[in-house]
Amino acid sequence: MDYAIQTRWSDPGIHAGLFDALPDDIPGIAAVTRDLVIHYRGGGIEFTGERLAEIDSRWVEAILDTDQRRNGTPLAAPREPVDRVVGCCRDHTLLFVSALRHKGIPARSRVGFGGYFTEGFNNDHVVAEYWNGDRWVMIDAEMDPADPRFTFDVADMPKGPFRSAAEVWLGYRAGELDGDLYGADPNPDAPLKLHGGWFIRTYVHYQLAHLNGDELLLWDNWGSMSDTLDGADVEGTDRIARLMVAADNGDEAAAKEAEELYRTDPGLTFTGRAFVTSPASGGAFGWQELSR
Repeated sequence: MDYAIQTRWSDPGIHAGLFDALPDDIPGIAAVTRDLVIHYRGGGIEFTGERLAEIDSRWVEAILDTDQRRNGTPLAAPREPVDRVVGCCRDHTLLFVSALRHKGIPARSRVGFGGYFTEGFNNDHVVAEYWNGDRWVMIDAEMDPADPRFTFDVADMPKGPFRSAAEVWLGYRAGELDGDLYGADPNPDAPLKLHGGWFIRTYVHYQLAHLNGDELLLWDNWGSMSDTLDGADVEGTDRIARLMVAADNGDEAAAKEAEELYRTDPGLTFTGRAFVTSPASGGAFGWQELSR
């Protein structure tokens, strides 16, 4: 697909003009978009009710709707943390990707796991990539490059700190990785184990969807996704994981095959309806038609 073109999720809609005033340099754009969103768990502020429900905004246009109602100023104007839109890594990334696409720069989101947040654990995470004319540059647009916690450049990430879901899945399937060290929460006593093989498999499907223009939330579920590996089509997941890893290594035929599978396989394709397990729902999970 053409990563310089907005998707239905990244399209800023009526707010496109706000991106015209953004800086033209990548670090400047990242600095602006980074300060528009506050993470619902990691931002140091506890949000509830309607504020927590902002995590389900999904569309860049909707995120900017909320920002402009609350702040009504150019995007580069400072926002107090409490006045930012409540979201997560996916929203940070999609805003950044949207801004780059607006300026004609090919950009995409990548779904996987970051090993640089929790000691001994790899948290589910979404980062961005943009084409600099020669190569895809991976950037964690949520993180400040000046943050002393990071021993690598978050604006041009090396291989290792972040691993795609496909890479992790293949390592898990080969017995090389402990699946319980990958997920959203390492707690083994939680009502739903948010780590392990089923979780990694789900993220392979998110990775495929994001690469094909469906940059959904990390609690939108459809097709053959499952909260267990019992009866799941793990061989099918093996196939798409291998294709995506090959595509990352420059195999254009593999990239085309993965895209074709996403468009034609009913177990993979998002068709507009999702079973939503939002942290803002209070456990009231259910099917929703996702349209704007």
